[in-house]
Amino acid sequence: MFLDILPWTEKYRPKNLDEVKGQKEVVASLKAFVKAKNMPNLLFAGPPGVGKTTCALALAHELFGEELEGRFLELNASDERGIDVVRGRIKDFARSAVIGEAPFKLIFLDEGDALTADAQQALRRTMESYASATRFIISANYASRIIEPIQSRCAVFKFLPLKEEEVAALLKEIAEKEDLEVDEEALKAIFYVSEGDMRRAINLLQGCAFHGKRITKEIVYKISSTATPKEVREMLEKALAGNFKEARKFLDELMVKYGMSGEDVVFQVYRELGKMELDERVRIALIECLGEYNYRLVIGANDRIQIEAMLASIAAAKIK
Repeated sequence: MFLDILPWTEKYRPKNLDEVKGQKEVVASLKAFVKAKNMPNLLFAGPPGVGKTTCALALAHELFGEELEGRFLELNASDERGIDVVRGRIKDFARSAVIGEAPFKLIFLDEGDALTADAQQALRRTMESYASATRFIISANYASRIIEPIQSRCAVFKFLPLKEEEVAALLKEIAEKEDLEVDEEALKAIFYVSEGDMRRAINLLQGCAFHGKRITKEIVYKISSTATPKEVREMLEKALAGNFKEARKFLDELMVKYGMSGEDVVFQVYRELGKMELDERVRIALIECLGEYNYRLVIGANDRIQIEAMLASIAAAKIK
């Protein structure tokens, strides 16, 4: 009964390393650590939703089994990012005695790149002082935001966005368990929206499930507030042909039907540029144009006005 109220990202989170989808090289190394009952400090770096937290939790479960409590501490650095948490909870746990047969304790610091510079310096000293009894796993979206002294004390594992077949495999398993009918086009749409982010893909599938047992690509795009690639491409083609009025009609459809923001539109146009048959000079000019209007949106300009201005600029051949 308890599982029924969990979000699907937790309900179907892999419990061991064998269940993890993708990241084959990383998983193979982690299995070797489990077999040896020893490991270095680890730094997991990569985009959101690709398995960093899942691998850390699965590794802890396989290392400690039922004796996990007291040997494993999980913290989210984005919530507790100051030096006090390093000097307090982390240091207290690191210097506590090792219980049972395990040769070390494990601290998992999620979103470690959110730690302040002072907190990272304090963490470095803690890692040095308690290296014999405590191992650290630090996950980060951007490894470059982790100071070099910490990086040099860790084995760094790079996590890549998941492949389409890996995302589809897990979604099919979930759909079967939840008695859902998901066609291939819907799976492709979910992957297009999620871009290899498994967490986002599962959340999207769960959102679509509230609209019925049969999930189609139309439902996926509507739930995710994402336009279909075809619609975005047609809008861009109209603008490139100098037909601003028709391009504006497509824009109305995108922003009203899907509730897209200006940045959403810019990003989807950017994604379609790589797939269109265009002269390279035109493509380069278009990307430069997108960069200019994206900057205006980021600093707070009006979404609708700026996106229309972007289409007008393209239609008026200012990009050529």
